[in-house]
Amino acid sequence: MTIWTEDQLSSIHKMLNPRSIAVVGATPRMQYGGRMLAAALKASERISVYPVNPRYDEVMGVRCYPSVSDLPETPDVVGVVVSSKQVLDVLKESHQKGVRAAIVISAGFAERATPEGRELQDQLGSFARESGLRISGPNCLGLANLKDDIWISASSRGAEGLTGPVGLVCQSGASAFGPFLTRAVDSGIGLSHIISTGNEADLDFSDFVRYLLDDDGTKVIAGFVEGFKDAGKFVAVAKLAAQKGKPIVLIKIGRSELGAKAAQSHTAALTGLDALYDAALSQYGVVRVSDYDELLEVSNLLANSPAPAAKGLAVVSHSGGISSLTADMCGQAGLELPELGAAARDGINGVLKGFGWAANPSDVTGFANSESFPEIMQHMVNDPAMGTLVVASSGGDAQAEQVIAQRDLAQEKALAFLWTGSRKETAGLDMLKKARIPVFYTPNRLATGIRSLLDYHAWLGHRGKTGFPESPDISPEQQAAAARLAATGGVAHSERQSKGLVAQWGVPITRETLVQNAGDAVAAAGEIGYPVVLKADVTGLPHKTEAGLVMLGLRDEVAVRAAYDEVMSNAAGIGTGMNGVLVQELVVDAVEMIVGVSYDYQLGPTLLFGAGGVMVEVYNDVALRLCP
Repeated sequence: MTIWTEDQLSSIHKMLNPRSIAVVGATPRMQYGGRMLAAALKASERISVYPVNPRYDEVMGVRCYPSVSDLPETPDVVGVVVSSKQVLDVLKESHQKGVRAAIVISAGFAERATPEGRELQDQLGSFARESGLRISGPNCLGLANLKDDIWISASSRGAEGLTGPVGLVCQSGASAFGPFLTRAVDSGIGLSHIISTGNEADLDFSDFVRYLLDDDGTKVIAGFVEGFKDAGKFVAVAKLAAQKGKPIVLIKIGRSELGAKAAQSHTAALTGLDALYDAALSQYGVVRVSDYDELLEVSNLLANSPAPAAKGLAVVSHSGGISSLTADMCGQAGLELPELGAAARDGINGVLKGFGWAANPSDVTGFANSESFPEIMQHMVNDPAMGTLVVASSGGDAQAEQVIAQRDLAQEKALAFLWTGSRKETAGLDMLKKARIPVFYTPNRLATGIRSLLDYHAWLGHRGKTGFPESPDISPEQQAAAARLAATGGVAHSERQSKGLVAQWGVPITRETLVQNAGDAVAAAGEIGYPVVLKADVTGLPHKTEAGLVMLGLRDEVAVRAAYDEVMSNAAGIGTGMNGVLVQELVVDAVEMIVGVSYDYQLGPTLLFGAGGVMVEVYNDVALRLCP
């Protein structure tokens, strides 16, 4: 099945690379309509910008048109800033004009959690899919193409010269053009695009990520998601990102119950069970992070670093305390700081001449700000155990030049800078930012960033060798067995029913017999061979041990009869669903595991595997994976 059509991607292309823009609801006041027009007009020397509002003949010095129908040409994209009840009429008129893309800033839809708001939003989505006029929004703040400096945004914020390889996609417009943009400006992290998707009546987060996967100017996609409109579509785009070797770094709201509730009320999106999402993101190579700064810093590191040639991390600083704390944070993140090899150690000692510490981490004292520092760095990166070099300092222009030159010399090694001075200092720091040297400001952020870099490339290398698992063929016998069990209904099937199903897939199960009286239990035990286990076979009761319905290690007839009577006595209070008692072989010298499959309404079938036994829910030592 085709998820993304050429027409759909073409509409997104027009949104992000327009030659002409119409702003419906443009006004001279610097509110949403005025801000959107003002932002678009900054590119008016390169693109055509048309204000549309029947109340004005001119807005911001530009001729204003009464309607989209009156425009002298068909615009590539229409920005819509009118009341919620007027939006659909504007879209219909735009479609008649031949428009294929619209950005709806207007609010008052599903985010209001009213039947009327949801109905209005459903109408927008249906119209977009039927007409081919694709929509971003509603309830968004627009988007920006920073590569070409084209802003179709109703935000009050903008930026100049912030071009770079990170594409930012957010459901929350206030987050995209607020904390993310301001932090990117402060940190000098270059962006290729800023996209806010809002309520996603039509195009959603995954659609824009899919487009950016084909954008040569975007090396990493950073995302902020409150809830997936279609989680299966996101899994598909994550697979494609892995095939293209383009990382996705993501904040996914919903780690706590409070966060999940807030996200649902904000976007009307469904967040899903976070443990499943955590597993799914990890399974498909998506780097999950926690906050604004981490998203930008990790994305910047991935976008501006090669796959490290080795796992080892080399740390060099002018301070023993700074280098020790950095090493401590890296150790807590599970990173390796190998000892320097003899060649690197002797080379650095030859430079230091007793004034410093030739180790890993390395305290090189004042040599960090000397002409000899490049030689020290080169000795460290030449060590074959080192794949990443960290310089922890607050040096000036000279040191920054040395670090930039070192990055250019050793392009197969990653390099990150831990800035230990004031962020207000421009000497050195600005040079590092402009050269796209990944800069961190705290050791723990640095450590988690490098951990993400190594984990992503390790995952990518493994996935490149193994590929993604494919769903196996299902035989007619297996289909029939599953259909028979499904036809019985109920929420929890009995152990005997469930094991009979998995046996169809070649899973070995215990030898067992279902009995209805103590005499048959004794006979079955004799045939199976002692010791045996007795269990009540109950439909609708997943946990039998707590109810006293499991008897282990029965070694003779007397024990079997007594156990049978006890099981039946305990079962008297459970009501319906009792099918009899299972007499089973006792398996010894084996590891007890749990395997389960659940079905998530968004992610589909999910496999659980881990340590089993009666304490399974206490230890919770399990792993989750989406089924192919």
